[in-house]
Amino acid sequence: MFPKLNLLSFAACVACAAIHAVKADLAIYTDGALAQGWENWSWSSDINFAATDEYSGSSGSSISVNSGAYAALSVKLEGTFPSYAGLRFDIAGAQPDISILIQSTGDNDQSATIPLSAISKTVVDGTFSSLLIDFNNLPGTGSQLGTDTWDRLTLQAGGNGAIYHIDNIVLVDEIVITPEVLSAEPLADHYVAVTTQGAVDISDISVLLNGKAIKVVNSTTYNPVDTPSKTITYLQLASTFSQGNLTVSSVSGNATFTTVLPAVQYGSIVQQVSTPINPHIYGVNFPTSASYIQHLGVTISRWGGNAVTAYNPFGGFTNAGNDWYFENRVIDNGQADDWMGWVGAAGSDNLLTVPALDWVSKDSTSYSYPKEIYPDQQKFEPYNNDAGNGLFPNGSYITPVPDPTNVYTPWNTSLAKTWLKGLKNKPLMVAIDNELEIASNTHQDMHPQPMGYDEELARVIAFGTAAKEALPGVLVAAPSTCSWWYYWTSQIGYSDNAAHYNIDFLPWFLAQMQAHDNSTGKRLLDYLDIHYYFQPDTSANDATAKALRLRMTRSLWDTSYVDESWAGSNPQNHQWNPTAISLIPRFKTLIQINYPGTKLSISEWSSTADTDLTGGLLTVDVLGLYGKYGVDSATYWATPDELGPVGLAYWLFRGYGTYFASATAQVNLATPLPDTQGVYAGTQNGKLSLVIVNKNPDTPISFYLANVPTGTYFARHFGGQAGVAKWQTTLSLKINTYLVVPAYTALFLQQK
Repeated sequence: MFPKLNLLSFAACVACAAIHAVKADLAIYTDGALAQGWENWSWSSDINFAATDEYSGSSGSSISVNSGAYAALSVKLEGTFPSYAGLRFDIAGAQPDISILIQSTGDNDQSATIPLSAISKTVVDGTFSSLLIDFNNLPGTGSQLGTDTWDRLTLQAGGNGAIYHIDNIVLVDEIVITPEVLSAEPLADHYVAVTTQGAVDISDISVLLNGKAIKVVNSTTYNPVDTPSKTITYLQLASTFSQGNLTVSSVSGNATFTTVLPAVQYGSIVQQVSTPINPHIYGVNFPTSASYIQHLGVTISRWGGNAVTAYNPFGGFTNAGNDWYFENRVIDNGQADDWMGWVGAAGSDNLLTVPALDWVSKDSTSYSYPKEIYPDQQKFEPYNNDAGNGLFPNGSYITPVPDPTNVYTPWNTSLAKTWLKGLKNKPLMVAIDNELEIASNTHQDMHPQPMGYDEELARVIAFGTAAKEALPGVLVAAPSTCSWWYYWTSQIGYSDNAAHYNIDFLPWFLAQMQAHDNSTGKRLLDYLDIHYYFQPDTSANDATAKALRLRMTRSLWDTSYVDESWAGSNPQNHQWNPTAISLIPRFKTLIQINYPGTKLSISEWSSTADTDLTGGLLTVDVLGLYGKYGVDSATYWATPDELGPVGLAYWLFRGYGTYFASATAQVNLATPLPDTQGVYAGTQNGKLSLVIVNKNPDTPISFYLANVPTGTYFARHFGGQAGVAKWQTTLSLKINTYLVVPAYTALFLQQK
């Protein structure tokens, strides 16, 4: 039984919305059944459209839903609903893990994915919460739904399934937003950034610094093109900031905001001390469109991951291995050649992964562990109950190993050369497979034996040579090692280290590649390619986890930072200072010792929290560090949401053709404080760029930065109270002695 509350519990982004129900509202479900014209298109879910509930003492019904992993409640209209203002529904459950999609079955368009947690984090079992999705301000991204032939609503469960009740599902014709001032934050040296919703009168805002009124001399209002429901107004003040109390008040908005401006930190920028920034550090895996590449300034795009190890370019088939029930399928992104064509036309270079095992997928329908042959398995695929996950219920691998010819067709260097020679669109770089060292896990059905040092080296040499012969001038990257643990040993274990003079794997690999070059007289490996995933556990995503997430970027560069994970307490390698990862300087040193001239690539890395603001701030910090410490190429895993926090980090550095810089400038800080801030400077054609990221959740930071010219700057920022949006303006710096960045904010400034 689910008693409903009379008070509506709206998402934060529409907390002040008043819904005016008019005759044009379109019911999807009320009591007992779907409304006329709506059809049940759900899958893998136990659904009762007439489950009992209780509302204000009278009997009624709701939909009860029990969805398996990735299953869904999905309903379709016999017609379309292209121009409604929003979606309202009542839901009860223990914060069910579901995401909402608005879809067009006619052309396969769909909205951004809307996690329920982006609408409300307080949905409970036993009590209904009434929620609203504003189609002009989609929760999680702030983007517009837009007009399309929308005809389907899907609520899809996550990997653990979802159990909930849902009722009173209605498309509403109108949402009236109550005007409100949401925040007012100091920015740069004499601006206040005021964010608003609805039609707010900005003219009555007053500003006090240490109790003294400061005149507003100018204002500029900006609406991001892809989140137009959000508005920011930059108030230019008559005098500059200084340490003390800043108070901003709006009479009509009935709001007052107070900020304590902190003591200044001292530093200097030296443009004359400069090193080139390789633009390939701003890469991603599998960008979604040409506009995505251009909007975020993506410089290199990787065709990679577990799903391409079994890629058959002669049929367009692949198999993601244990990522998805060892099932063959048609490749998701179209043929690699065509994909490289449109990606290159959009302005991005390519990193193409070349399969290097002995098998690739033979078709789009076969799978390795059918229930008929292996009935006793841990899990079966939710959409195909005959395809198993290759594990016994106790988690051990299924035996006997299946015959690979049931699912795969042979692959070798001759076939790879034929494919590469025939490409119409040539890659800049090729990677020799993906995480070969764990093939006996990810692709246990085609390579059940653990891979050791010698086999991995042999495969890299064989397929790297084939790639260079097929594509003269192509750059080879390898071995795309998956993690810190496997940098130093193999799947075989420490006996493999012992068999190789107790030399850790990647140093040994580099030395062997150098020896190979010495014997052939030609360089084979151009990039040492690794994958790096931060080791600390930040999954709780509470205040403690967020602070850890933002300081763990020190593992990329800081030789004094002991990693706050198992890697900092249980070093399994034979390297110097083994509890400090110090990733970039460590591998640059190993390259210099073992294989000079090799570049460093990090073809997979991630923020650990793509939808959280701290994930975006971490990404800003990482991109700054990659430039500062000379990484040669990096691609994010996998495809950041363009309007999410990680996408905004790319936009900050590279969006819409405005680039950070071509070279670094030296930053000298009296108090570096890397746990809570990052400051990055660059130069191009004598013009200065700055990126400052404030990792403090509730405290602004301020700087006296010598050698920062006064004058006009283009500014971008996201985060803080202003929120996740592409905020930008043109502003002037009167002074360089008090430059403010709000809490939890990343700021970009470029001298004009």
